[in-house]
Amino acid sequence: MKRDLLGLKGMSAEEIKNILDTAKTMKMVVSQPNKKTQHLQGRTVVNLFYENSTRTRLSFELAAKYMSANAANITASGSSVQKGESLIDTAQTINMMGTDILVMRHSMSGAPGVIAPLISASVINAGDGMNEHPTQALLDMLTMYEKLGSFENFKGLKVAIIGDVYHSRVVRSNIYGLRALGAEVAVAGPATLMPPQIEKMGVAAYTDVREAVRDADIVMGLRIQLERQKKGLFPSVREYHKYFGIDEEKLKLAKPGALLMHPGPVNRGVELSSSVIDGPQSVINEQVKSGVAVRMAVMYLLSRGGFNR
Repeated sequence: MKRDLLGLKGMSAEEIKNILDTAKTMKMVVSQPNKKTQHLQGRTVVNLFYENSTRTRLSFELAAKYMSANAANITASGSSVQKGESLIDTAQTINMMGTDILVMRHSMSGAPGVIAPLISASVINAGDGMNEHPTQALLDMLTMYEKLGSFENFKGLKVAIIGDVYHSRVVRSNIYGLRALGAEVAVAGPATLMPPQIEKMGVAAYTDVREAVRDADIVMGLRIQLERQKKGLFPSVREYHKYFGIDEEKLKLAKPGALLMHPGPVNRGVELSSSVIDGPQSVINEQVKSGVAVRMAVMYLLSRGGFNR
């Protein structure tokens, strides 16, 4: 029976640990001058992206190529979608061309879950609407894991996630994954960008960023989608940064040496000040490297039946 990665909701701690341990090994490959393994030789990976992406799409493409897979990219703007072809027809067409893994990003929440039962290829969700972005959360957790040194150190870990929580699929996947590993999650942002009753997900919610960041082990900023400003969800970029942006002053409220993270791309001077982005606590560039390794691990494990050890 084929397996998919549609989200982290309901995924066990053991499955997550297996992915992260596999990704640690894959990261060694990414660090080598010769980045070539035979793990996916003869397999075909297709990236089907209905939304723009740089980091996610490129890292999936490189991950496939590093493991000797045949890799192809399709964007909605350059496909038969522009001629009116439906999502289901597009996916089934790609599937019939011998695709083994279909990586999919779509603006509609739940779109990968609609496709997965209809095709024989394993489906990986590369972000669906406001729902989940599982590989982003996994690469965030891999970056933390490498710094923490042990899964035991996730227990009681405080992770503060700041920004546009309402529209963020990244925050949802991180909440599911981090809580499965035993971490505590606090979220903060303007009241207009906070989901109602988010506390039901088992997190602490604040509109005062300082309270969320206080004594945190990890501080993660979320991208403010600047188009939201036109809808009046926050007064101005300058005011947002003043009250909700992470700068040196706010970062000092976290534990000494707390890690600073961001899923990217970063709006400098909005979510984070340049001084903290380029500072010693930032692991933002390391997250990018972790992304390739995690996507290698996910595709490798799916090609071998799933995430159980």
